[in-house]
Amino acid sequence: MLQTVLHFLPLLIAIILHEIAHGYAAYMLGDDTAKIKGRLSLNPLHHIDILGTIVLPVFLKLSNAGFIFGWARPVPINPLKLKKRPRDEIIVASAGILMNLWLAVVSALVLLLAAFIPTPFVRGIVSLFFINMIIYNVGLAVFNAIPIPPLDGSKILFGWINKPWAFRYLNSYNYGLIIMVFLLFVLPSIGQSLNIDLNLIKNYIIGATRFICSFLM
Repeated sequence: MLQTVLHFLPLLIAIILHEIAHGYAAYMLGDDTAKIKGRLSLNPLHHIDILGTIVLPVFLKLSNAGFIFGWARPVPINPLKLKKRPRDEIIVASAGILMNLWLAVVSALVLLLAAFIPTPFVRGIVSLFFINMIIYNVGLAVFNAIPIPPLDGSKILFGWINKPWAFRYLNSYNYGLIIMVFLLFVLPSIGQSLNIDLNLIKNYIIGATRFICSFLM
């Protein structure tokens, strides 16, 4: 039970604060939609998505997928209320990733202080918690940087392009989800049957996360 808490609580914190960062950035830039709907709250019940926050992380953990990620209910944003578009839309999209990276850096600093805790059992628990905070926050930032809608990376990379094709791409949420499911689950299964490693998303997430974490731990 303790190991489960130490694994999933950091992930829950990373996911929820990621979404709150989107909402707060939008609020600072003129869009109060998230605030009106109560989505700037730290209450996890306001943010939990059954599939993305609970089912998927548990499934990935139990299936030994090698990586764990998830998402919360997206914070509602009204781009028409933002003061300056598309700049503010890109800032809002970047806020979640920057929040996760900031949490990872803070957790790395706390991890250094944890070494001075005199009780080995408590030191081990605190250290494991903040190690997971670093890994999950970096992993979530890396995952959301993928430029496939509706992930933040698509808005950051293409949000500034004022072209019809860019607008259509950024709003192709359903197609983006289909692509992600294909890359995450279908393509690796095909590769397994052919004895070829086609876990493109997994390899990217693990590789990029390890690289960034190497500077923090």
